Amino acid sequence: MSTRTLSVPEISCGHCKSSIEGAVSPLDGVDKVEVHIDERTVDLDYDGTDSTFEAIVAAIEEQGYDVPAQS
Repeated sequence: MSTRTLSVPEISCGHCKSSIEGAVSPLDGVDKVEVHIDERTVDLDYDGTDSTFEAIVAAIEEQGYDVPAQS
């Protein structure tokens, strides 16, 4: 299991939180997703595979949020 925090600068409200959590939670390999509005971050627990991480980023971007390159 991998834990990671993504910066998503466009997070600003409860709708953002619901939208992102609703899109990411059902993905295979995702154990936990939590959006922090004030910090504009997304905490993830997932299976650690690159394909799962790519699917998470794609799901967030499909909701209209930019996910800058993460280090």
